[in-house]
Amino acid sequence: MKIVILGAGQVGSTVASALVHEDNDITIVDIDQRRLKELQDQMDIRSVLGHASHPKVMERAGVEDADLVIALTNSDEVNMVACQIAYTLYKVPTRMARVRTAAYTNRPELFHREHCPVDVLISPELLLTQYISRLIEYPGALQVMDFADGRAQLVATGAAAGGLLVGQKLHTLRQHMPGRSDARVAAIYRQGQLILPKGNTVIEENDLVFFLAARRHIPAVMKELRSMDSPIRRVILAGGGNIGKNLARRLERDHHVKIIERSPVRAEAIAEELSKTIVLVGDCTDANLLKEEAVESTDVYCVLTNDDEANILSALQAKRMGAKKVIAIINRPSYVDLMESGTIDIAVSPQQITIGALLAHIRRGSIVRVHSLRRGAAEAIEAIAIGDRRSSKVVGRSLEELGLPEGTTIVGIVRGEDVIIAHHDTVIEEHDHVILFVPDKKQIHAVERLFQVSPTFI
Repeated sequence: MKIVILGAGQVGSTVASALVHEDNDITIVDIDQRRLKELQDQMDIRSVLGHASHPKVMERAGVEDADLVIALTNSDEVNMVACQIAYTLYKVPTRMARVRTAAYTNRPELFHREHCPVDVLISPELLLTQYISRLIEYPGALQVMDFADGRAQLVATGAAAGGLLVGQKLHTLRQHMPGRSDARVAAIYRQGQLILPKGNTVIEENDLVFFLAARRHIPAVMKELRSMDSPIRRVILAGGGNIGKNLARRLERDHHVKIIERSPVRAEAIAEELSKTIVLVGDCTDANLLKEEAVESTDVYCVLTNDDEANILSALQAKRMGAKKVIAIINRPSYVDLMESGTIDIAVSPQQITIGALLAHIRRGSIVRVHSLRRGAAEAIEAIAIGDRRSSKVVGRSLEELGLPEGTTIVGIVRGEDVIIAHHDTVIEEHDHVILFVPDKKQIHAVERLFQVSPTFI
């Protein structure tokens, strides 16, 4: 596939890195020559210096022959105009744009083909708001990923001392589960190393466990892996930008929420929009302010500013002062790895969350959802089975017949409203939503081919 990426910032460069190893022809456009040279030194891509929405610049990037344009500059307006030009002048088949401003994203009618032809609209703020709210919904979860419109979820959690399943073999999981609850462990990471789970695999304390279950069964599975965390009541959000404001709006009905915002003007504006949230003017790195607001008794302290250094400092202070759970947005990948191996509980990478949303629209073979895991090294994928036994490589076949790529596992199937935990003799039916764990991105193409139907299928 020939792809033109407009914008070589953190998201653009990470998307390029994710796609360049998958036999795609990548060209990236930016106004920063130094940044383009760095990317060319790191990856086998073409680069073009210039303004992303200028037709001449787009022509130099080869947009006339492109299959896909992804507009990821820092300007919503440039991204929207670039998609318009790609459609009007060059008939690019698919156009994707990152648009952050709520004034635009709240008006989806703007993005119809006859107005501003954006096929896929990516809003990082909305994605992050949804992602963090799920982490708050499940105390003890380190990652929560939705599949089949939320009917099934893949959850990452740390196995802790006191968990009923710690020290037990995996095949005993079903015996522990109450009623009709069921779950499947998709992967275990022990000291950073992947363990592909089998029935006799023993879960150890501090293992990072990824498991799939129906949404309603998630709390029961969490209870097996760790002592139940107390329900979250008190939340402090540091940063009153779009993410902080929208997250507060979601949480304030059922939680006691405070926002710390540095700008008095911004603080006043969001206080008028929110009904129950307390908005404080102050610096989230100020230890005295955190002490005054009793951060040690808060259930979740979440740092959401645009400044990585401020987020790290504030998160470390809050954790040291006794905050039960600390979540921080961190943009630089090197900082994310450093923080997750240290004191704070969860470092959220906007790039990885955004990339997952983008990849779901780039992958071939009926793949409808992608979650990037382990800093992009692995993926959790949702694919829809289409066709019949003649036209499809998966429909009408049991899992043991499929010949999945090495290490790749099917962990569950969503059929209608039912979440089916996959076993070797489970047979895939047409329209099933199949959830796969792919630990090695080199296997992605094989998975894509597996879910492609024959050209004669109608």
